[in-house]
Amino acid sequence: MSTPPLPRSARLRAADLIGVGLLGLRGRPMRAVLSALGIAIGIAAMVAVLGIGAASQARLLDKIASLGTNLLTVTPGQNLFGKNTPLPDAAVDMVGRIGPVLSASATGSVTGATVRRTDKIDPRETKGIEVLAGRLDLLPTLGGKLSAGAWLSPATGRYPAVVLGATAARLLGVDEPGRQVFIAGQWFTVLGILAPLDLTPEINTAALVGWDVATSRLGFDGHPTKIYTRAVTEAVGAVRDVLARTANPQDPSAVNVSRPSDALTAQLAAKNTFGSLLIGLGAVSLLVGGVGVANTMIISVLERRAEIGLRRALGARRRQILLQFLTEAVALSALGGLAGAALGVAATVVYAGAQGWPLVLPTTGIAAGVGSSIAIGAAAGLYPALRAGRLPPSEALSTG
Repeated sequence: MSTPPLPRSARLRAADLIGVGLLGLRGRPMRAVLSALGIAIGIAAMVAVLGIGAASQARLLDKIASLGTNLLTVTPGQNLFGKNTPLPDAAVDMVGRIGPVLSASATGSVTGATVRRTDKIDPRETKGIEVLAGRLDLLPTLGGKLSAGAWLSPATGRYPAVVLGATAARLLGVDEPGRQVFIAGQWFTVLGILAPLDLTPEINTAALVGWDVATSRLGFDGHPTKIYTRAVTEAVGAVRDVLARTANPQDPSAVNVSRPSDALTAQLAAKNTFGSLLIGLGAVSLLVGGVGVANTMIISVLERRAEIGLRRALGARRRQILLQFLTEAVALSALGGLAGAALGVAATVVYAGAQGWPLVLPTTGIAAGVGSSIAIGAAAGLYPALRAGRLPPSEALSTG
């Protein structure tokens, strides 16, 4: 007598497939949560890194735009024989005559001068504060602002008065104008305190005195040691090409020209590189989560052999069993991906808000993260699903 054929299986609608696929997750919620956790951690890490990196990048770009990329600096270098070559006294005026230059100013290092809070402090304790002679048009050229007091004027620039950089004022314990500090054996009155300057950090640690008083009282030789130049933005490259020859026509090779905003641009590139590294670590976490999903699905197939055998005996096709377990794996990974994306967005919002950065949500990264979690879930669940679909009904029922 021949064995009667298995009953013809009904078509499995999409809604039924999803319901059957989620059955295993509902039956073992703790295992499902722990398996999805690995996926969630990986996606959360990737989304948070992308979001925080995008917010940081937007903040840095805003800072570069607000500070301007048209500031160039000129400093003396060494000639072919390795000898230091000072800039000519007229270098600032010559640079100012370049057509696209909007303004040019300079500082000069006052050699041997130290600044102290009182004359009782050892002169060797400089705290890294440098005494600089500053031209009267220095502050507008730098685009700087005062946090307190006033800048040097034609009158105060001839007398023992000083303007302190933000860091210098903090190191000296000076928090308001009117105080006196001891510079090179003489008392100077603090006229003002500068707000921090991002493009010219050397000004933050400086005590700035007038060009005239530096020459008459502090032994300043009158040579500028750093020229600051603001040029028309579209002509920065052209100005940069002629600055050395203009500042020192006799020896242009002994002149160094730089663009301070390049440092911020390099910082932006470094942030992007570091962000790529963290994204790679997040991807590793995501792969580890995929291994966890595969392990969970294999155990699920082994534990549910009786269910598989019963469904096969009732007419379920191999394809339907395969789709059931594949749906379960994809659902598990999708839930982990969505939870991870939500955690990553929350972390981005909180961190950007705490830092005062503009909120930039990487929608493409979020979608790619959830999509990759689904893809990893499908790949991780494929082998267990194939194994479940290949189980003969008799074997599955006998081992159940």
